[in-house]
Amino acid sequence: MSATKETKAQKVERLKLEKNAWDHLDEIRQFAQQGHSSIPPEWLGTYFRTWGIYTQGDGKGVLGGSGGEGKSTPYFMVRIRIPNGLLSSEQVRTIADISAEHGNGVADITVRQNIQLHWVRIESVPEILERLAAVGLSTTGACGDVVRNITGCPLAGVHAHELADIRPLVRALDQELGGNSEFYNLPRKFKISVTACPDWCSYPEINDIALVGAVRPRRANNEPARSEQSPRSGESLFHPTFNTGRLPATAALSESNPDVINSTDISGVHRKPTHLATPEQLVLPPTSQELQGTDHEFGFSLRVGGGLSTQPHLSVRLNVFVQVHQVIPVVRAITEIFRESDVLRHSREKARMKYLFLEHGWTAESFLAILESKLGYALDPAERETAPTQIHRDHLGVIPQKQTGLYTIGAAVLRGRITPEQLRIAAHLAERYGDSHVRNTPMQNLLLINIPEAHVSTVVDELTAAGLPVETSAFLRGTVACTGSEFCKLALTETKSYARWLTEQLDERFPNYQEQLRLHITGCPNSCGQHWIADIGIEGKKIKINGSMVDAYYFCVGGSVGQFAAIARPIGYRCPADEVPDAIARLLDCFHEQREHHEPLQKFLARHSTESLRAVLAGGPAEVAERDLATAATPHSVEDR
Repeated sequence: MSATKETKAQKVERLKLEKNAWDHLDEIRQFAQQGHSSIPPEWLGTYFRTWGIYTQGDGKGVLGGSGGEGKSTPYFMVRIRIPNGLLSSEQVRTIADISAEHGNGVADITVRQNIQLHWVRIESVPEILERLAAVGLSTTGACGDVVRNITGCPLAGVHAHELADIRPLVRALDQELGGNSEFYNLPRKFKISVTACPDWCSYPEINDIALVGAVRPRRANNEPARSEQSPRSGESLFHPTFNTGRLPATAALSESNPDVINSTDISGVHRKPTHLATPEQLVLPPTSQELQGTDHEFGFSLRVGGGLSTQPHLSVRLNVFVQVHQVIPVVRAITEIFRESDVLRHSREKARMKYLFLEHGWTAESFLAILESKLGYALDPAERETAPTQIHRDHLGVIPQKQTGLYTIGAAVLRGRITPEQLRIAAHLAERYGDSHVRNTPMQNLLLINIPEAHVSTVVDELTAAGLPVETSAFLRGTVACTGSEFCKLALTETKSYARWLTEQLDERFPNYQEQLRLHITGCPNSCGQHWIADIGIEGKKIKINGSMVDAYYFCVGGSVGQFAAIARPIGYRCPADEVPDAIARLLDCFHEQREHHEPLQKFLARHSTESLRAVLAGGPAEVAERDLATAATPHSVEDR
């Protein structure tokens, strides 16, 4: 009797149990010495990922290979983990130099505030890891079945209307979970976001764990609390005692740059980290002027189970108010719940935490009951919150900070693609006119902060001259694109250059367009370009025209987040890529002709039927086009969605 063939999921689970790749940097160094041919398949397909390293496609996408995955090249994509998107100018300059020397000058800002390098040879990997570690950066945990980069508001600490500065909390969570061997073997990728700004710019709706700043009336001294302890008011994470002996030996908070944890030893990038502060010391005094001196306290609302890919699911809000000192225990407990959910380990395609809700009958109530059981105490009930109404969450433009006389300048990076020279210019401007801070946003853009008013126009002009415009069109501002077939082995279409062409076409048709609009481009069904939450989302396909296969796109419309949160509707219309501008133009013309009382595009789309919208896009009655999803399991891409 023949042995049962090992499934893909079983193989990955076996490999993860056999080896923690973070403990085997020596093997990576050996591969670099012996060349690409010395790398075994288990490293190429599994172990490299936990180091933030993926094999790179040959430019033909999924069609270049077989079994639903394209061919690999001898090159790698290397993803740099950047918690909260916070960078120093020194770090930016280092990334620019590495990109120029080892990555063909190609770097991409991702939707999780990371930076990806391409065209990297195995011979260069050890040097890259060492140079990154020397300036406090790491690739550890940027990919793989681990806790991914923790995202947060890129304006943390300077946002004029934030409830609190969440940078210390993101840093503490990253120290607790990032590169921690206890969480090396999760069922799948695990994504966390933290924000206390009113814009929800870290997209809590689509994360596995999302903490959103909240306030409640401060409890009277004699009022009993559901939770086991109350925070000590007035304490800050930056109190000197919190930084004494609590960081790993290889890291320390920079006094001159509170955004950065410095590291000088590559061996420290995969050690089990320790807390920056004990949970009860993690207290973030409210920084909002509206809260200071009032009878209110700051904490968080909590959402779980969000994610996109082929089966999108908006995160579920739990009925809890999480006090700041409870955040690390709560987040750790949820991560443990995910780690212990063996039911998710049977299929790689259904291993994200959202599937507990989608296919295993979990509810907000049952999840909370399990969470509180693991914590050993009950959490306080949630407070009322108001979700944002605005479409854009990218902080572009010239933005007054809470610090009088200082400004943040947000520059657009179309498609997230940025050159070494642009990175160097951003670092130079941050040093010369600001305080050496550069930040990445979840919309794949760049921010310079703490710019004095007298220098704003100079910085704006120099960024614009470098191809990083501060004032942009609605189409350029609202466009997001995945990696596409240029580098991704799973993509059906090329997306990065196409995004540039598409925005140029729309700008020609609608000059000075003023409406807020989100246009997301994804090269395959995995939604790396987040098309499920876009006003107009287009999903890459192939269709045959005159006997040849050409790039095409399938339309989904009406996706949104915030108060209008919804998953985009598949419309049943697809067309060749070169006809997409005409289809979008017909839709926008119809919107402006038939909108009611200046309604936004989301409401217009919501009140029209799928059939009518399909006819508008097609320019007349059209038969339903199927999305043509793969009948076999679809591999998940390398994207950082």
